[in-house]
Amino acid sequence: MPTLEWIGKEKVINHHQDVPFRVLERQYSFDTLGQHSEDNGSQNMIIHGDNLEALKALLPEYEGRVKCIYIDPPYNTGNEGWIYNDNVNDPKIKKWLGEVVGKEGEDLSRHDKWLCMMYPRLKLLHKLLAEDGAIFISIDDNEQANLKLICDEIFGANCFISNISWQRTYSTRNDSKGIPYEVEYILAYSKKSGWNPNKLPRTAEMDKKYKNPDNDFAPWTSDNPFAPSAATHQGMVYAIQHPFTGELIYPSDRACWRYSQDIMLEIINGWAKYELKDLHDEEARARVCGLAANQVRVGVQGIVLSEPLNIARQQAEIVLKRGQWPKFYFTKNGLGGIRRKTYLENVGGRLPTNFWQHLEVGHTDEAAKILKAIFAGRSPFDTPKPPRLMERILQIVGDQDTLVLDSFAGSGTTAHAVLNMNKADGGQRRFILIEMMDYADSITAERVKRVIQGYGEGNKATPGTGGSFSYYELGQPLFTEQGLNEAIEPEKIRRYVWFSETNQPYQKPDNPNQYYLGSHNDTDYYFYYEPGETTALDYDFLATIKKRADCYVIYADCCSLSEEKLAQFNITFKKIPRDIAKF
Repeated sequence: MPTLEWIGKEKVINHHQDVPFRVLERQYSFDTLGQHSEDNGSQNMIIHGDNLEALKALLPEYEGRVKCIYIDPPYNTGNEGWIYNDNVNDPKIKKWLGEVVGKEGEDLSRHDKWLCMMYPRLKLLHKLLAEDGAIFISIDDNEQANLKLICDEIFGANCFISNISWQRTYSTRNDSKGIPYEVEYILAYSKKSGWNPNKLPRTAEMDKKYKNPDNDFAPWTSDNPFAPSAATHQGMVYAIQHPFTGELIYPSDRACWRYSQDIMLEIINGWAKYELKDLHDEEARARVCGLAANQVRVGVQGIVLSEPLNIARQQAEIVLKRGQWPKFYFTKNGLGGIRRKTYLENVGGRLPTNFWQHLEVGHTDEAAKILKAIFAGRSPFDTPKPPRLMERILQIVGDQDTLVLDSFAGSGTTAHAVLNMNKADGGQRRFILIEMMDYADSITAERVKRVIQGYGEGNKATPGTGGSFSYYELGQPLFTEQGLNEAIEPEKIRRYVWFSETNQPYQKPDNPNQYYLGSHNDTDYYFYYEPGETTALDYDFLATIKKRADCYVIYADCCSLSEEKLAQFNITFKKIPRDIAKF
């Protein structure tokens, strides 16, 4: 598999491991009652802070749990003023990532910088993505090829789903030069290969071809009675005798019937009385299969009339006039070939394609008008996406309780789409937005507030969707140069330690021992920690443990028990902070 090399790759390929872990500090909560300091228990989050650090902060609760990820990173056109300094120690990388990108013309270092910025973030997004989840990344021509290569490397080329073309505009400007840009791309990858999207709702236009000329139980359309690969499905290559004309009907060249003789016999008996019979028709079946007569399977019986043709024709004409024809029917008022009914109720939805028209998912002008309506005629964000675009992604990924993550949240379109869909179908979809810029509260969160409560006036008023969220800032790092940051609430440290041991989200246990973390794989975990104090694993602490387990993992500042006693009680001692894993 080809891989992409760029200057500085070796410095960022594992950089996500060196990023400090910071706790999340809730600032306020918001719901239909407005903004308040009390925690409303919302599972929707808007996080302000560097998205690399924010993504890492999500790991203890959300690693492997996010069903849908959508990101709209900077497109690196050369005109933006974005800065993503990941504190890489190499002087070259610090210089590149610390400078504002935006030189005229093709500056190759610009691509190096962009790739250095994206790679560690994609690594963390891969960790957060659920086994049955998918990630969708908006991008344009400038970095599409590079993005595809690094995603192949991180997610796996076998997990590539599609390169979707989104028709971003509804008209082309007359003053455009060269070949105007009409589409942007959305690269889609799954966590595991073999991922399949949900089907989309069918359109009225698609259903128009379904009729009911025979007064059957449901509308249907005429479909191909054959399937491919006759040579490898020779048991399904056989003759069927026409009940009106008496001729023997075979599948078309290189094709076979969709069903075996026994199933087809049952269906075709709905026209007249049939039986299986050896016709010794190897040559005819060989022609269908594209084989020599001596290569075709022997003993494949045909489906033929068991009564004289005139009697069979009379019975078939009765069925034709009566209606409710069998699943396989004869065209041209009984005198044509054979076709298959496909019922509308069995078709299901339609498969999404890799071309998304603006008529179905919106365009950039629509996105701008929605944002202006939300902000009373003001346009606070230059490049919003239309909510319908995100809604399309959510339609094909997950279900009504899907968790979606957007780590380049921008104007908050993803949350808007989630709230719209929940209102429409009563779903419980949840969102996590991350925005590093200072407008995270004034634009990103503000938009979500107005969508929840409603916006506009008079006949242009849009009712609120309802819903809620909590707003977070990145807090202090969990570790300092001296060790564990004692300014961090112990409960947040406990969450981290539990996840580092079990890779499971933390749930406060129902146990009188305040140092008990929980049980996992027949092992009980204890975190004996008090800020500013020295804790010891000794006999006094053991006496506080009332719950019995096969094994124990106990954290403390020190241990006074001998190795023999630890082994006797099946205790693994871990020293604070030395043995707290860093990720």
